[in-house]
Amino acid sequence: MPTPRILAVEPLSRSAFAPFGDVIQADEASVHYSINEGNTVRFHDLAKIDPGPEGRAIVSIFRGQARRLPFAIHMMERHPKASQAFIALSGRPWLAVVAPREAAPRAEDLRVFLCQPHQGVNYAPGVWHHPLLALQDTSDFLIIDRAGPGENCDIVTLAPYALIPDGSLNGSGSAG
Repeated sequence: MPTPRILAVEPLSRSAFAPFGDVIQADEASVHYSINEGNTVRFHDLAKIDPGPEGRAIVSIFRGQARRLPFAIHMMERHPKASQAFIALSGRPWLAVVAPREAAPRAEDLRVFLCQPHQGVNYAPGVWHHPLLALQDTSDFLIIDRAGPGENCDIVTLAPYALIPDGSLNGSGSAG
């Protein structure tokens, strides 16, 4: 069996994640303003939700079991017709593994982002990503994606696989 590619985990930022979609985060860099007689701050238009032709945006909750590191990445998926947003609800860090939307990804194309509990992502249509990777404990995520006609999930198997090593979070979010 070929040796897996070891993946580095990098912090999630808008600039690093831009080729794959949007970072959903309420911060000073976001367009924001006061509403409701000054009792609420609206962080406005944080993601480009794209339900695709003939689709409609739907909201779901996914409950992901915690993954333990080291963790092997054997497969990736993409949704060619629409975007898919993941917003953490459980107050725990999590991982987003992505690859460019062009051709089927190879292990060397993968990037791994450590998402903090206050961060979400919106994968642009066609961006390859690994299914939900919760850390520490079972975690809930609010998902905004597409319902509509036609197949909207492509899956590819990676050979050789990639590996997120144990200890790769450097104290930023324990996986154990």
